[in-house]
Order: sequence, then structure tokens, then C-alpha cells
Amino acid sequence: MNTETYLKSLIDRLEQTRALSREEWASLIRGRTPGLSEYLFERARTIRIRHYGRDIYIRGLIEFTSWCRNDCYYCGLRKSNHGADRYRLTKEEILSCCENGYHLGFRTFVLQGGEDCWYTDEYMEDLISSIRRAWPDCAITLSLGEKSYESYRRFALAGADRYLLRHETFDEAHYRKLHPPRMSAAHRQQCLRDLKELGYQTGTGFMVGSPYQTPENLADDMLFIKNLNPQMVGIGPFIPHHGTPFAGKPAGTLELTLFLLGLIRLMLPRVLLPATTALGTIAPDGRERGILAGANVVMPNLSPVRVREKYLLYDNKLCTGDEAAESLAQLDARMAAVGYRLVTARGDSLNI
Repeated sequence: MNTETYLKSLIDRLEQTRALSREEWASLIRGRTPGLSEYLFERARTIRIRHYGRDIYIRGLIEFTSWCRNDCYYCGLRKSNHGADRYRLTKEEILSCCENGYHLGFRTFVLQGGEDCWYTDEYMEDLISSIRRAWPDCAITLSLGEKSYESYRRFALAGADRYLLRHETFDEAHYRKLHPPRMSAAHRQQCLRDLKELGYQTGTGFMVGSPYQTPENLADDMLFIKNLNPQMVGIGPFIPHHGTPFAGKPAGTLELTLFLLGLIRLMLPRVLLPATTALGTIAPDGRERGILAGANVVMPNLSPVRVREKYLLYDNKLCTGDEAAESLAQLDARMAAVGYRLVTARGDSLNI
């Protein structure tokens, strides 16, 4: 059996059993070719259409604070980046974003920010419960980083449904190369287990092509995701930011990101899988290609126009145009051009 045939057999087995060994994952990732990718994407599309049809779910992203207590080496919001243009949205501004999004057809709001202690648990409880009362038919997703079990519990009781927390990398040694000493892979993974235990629809994920990443690191990530069995997985290419220690590092590639999207679709057939803004940043048709690789979610920006360019996790982030909520018609046309359609349903995962 030649290498290409062997790797195709791994894809076939992944589709059938939804599992591979660490060595098999690494071999598949390391040995990928354009032909193998197309073989994978065809199967990934078939599976996502089987479970979700040709619907693409939209999430209204509200980036409500660019302050962060952490100093992650890859992130433009890191506290040591003194060139960052910081802002905080008020409760009234956030509710206005939700109101605007609701009229546009959004039924999921994603509140995302750095780990900003200015927003206390009490503040967030009041905000979440206000959104829940005003728009009871909408899902509320939080992406606020690492919190205590009690904080997560309080947010859930206030009305939060979902939580996004990328584990970034499973391997502790690799994690230490990307984060300051006060942070650990083990703690982040415990946060994800806490979220699952509390009943959140939980999302995790990782950067593709982050500095020092190996195929074995990615294999460990896939095994972790399989074990966690999240409802959502968000991956995107590493893109450097000029105000970080990784400013000169090479970016991750569209090609590897798409390949991993296809693999995740085969491993977790019912998962909610975004085609991220980062994909659209590194290639003009990145999000369309993400959809064709197996993704089924896009996250247009509901944040006020005046702050969109300030929430810069990485350089050259798309801040205007089709990724913005006001341009849903253009985004829908782009999705239609590759055979899919935006829908306004909440888009709950079937994997719950």
C-alpha cells in the first residue's frame, strides 16, 4: 500500500469510526496533499449536508472590551501591548448591538472580550439577564476566558447558554511557549470540563500554525477534542500581531486550516464549526473555502463601527465589509455562490 492509499484509508476509517490513534493523526496531518485534501473535503461536505443541510448559521459577534489581564505572547490584546487602543462598551451599548442584531435576523449573540476584571460577575449577571429578558428566543454565548466554576455557574443561572474557550494547544510544554508562566494548559482544560459539567453548550479550539507547533501537537489537540466532545469547535490560522513577541513569526496557512476543518467534521459529524474571520483575513475567499471544507457557521460583527478596528487580536483583521452585520446580503450572496445559504435560526448543535 503506497502512502496516498494508506492516508485515504485513514480518512475512510475516521469517517466510519470517528477516531484515530495519535500516530495516525500525526501521519495524516504530516502527509496531506492537495489530492488528499479534496478527497477529505468531499466527505466532509456530504456529512455536514446530511446533518445540517446547506444552512449556514450566523452568530452576532459583540466584541465588548479590548482590555485583558493576560499577556499571551500571540495576542494583540495582551496587557503588555501598550500600543493597543483600549475600549469598553457600556451595558446600554451592548444592548443596542443586540437590538440591532435582532432586527437584522440574528438569534445568537456572542459576547466576546479579553479577561477584563472591570466587568464583575455582578455586572455580567445583570447584562446576561437583561439580554435574556429582552430577547428570550435568542441564544447567549459568552467568550470571556478563564473564570471560576462559581462564575460560570452564576452566568448560566442568569441565562447564558453557550461558552467559547479555545484550549489553544493541549500539550503543556507547547502551551508554556505561547503563554506567560501564570497560565497553564491544565487549568484551561479544567475550565472546559467545568463548563461541560454546568450544562453549557461548550466550544473549544486551537490556533493552526502557532509558533513551535508540530503535527504531534495537532494530533494531541484532536484527541483532546474527541474526548471533550464539545458542541462547537473554532479553529483559525495563527496570524502575527506587530505588538507581540511573535511579530516576526510566520502565519499559519489556509491549506492546513482547511484540512483540519475537514478532519474535525469527520470526527464530530454534528459539531458547529465556524469559518472564521481569520480565514477571510488570510484569503479573500477563505470563509467560502471553509464552508466547502465542512464548516457551517459564520460570525458577522455586531460591534459598533467605531470600535471594530480596536479589537485587534492579530494584524490586518477584517473590520469592514462582508464580515460586518450590515453586509449580510453580500455575505449571503457569497455563500449562495458556493451552494449554501444563511439562515436566522439559533442553530443549536445536534450534538447535545
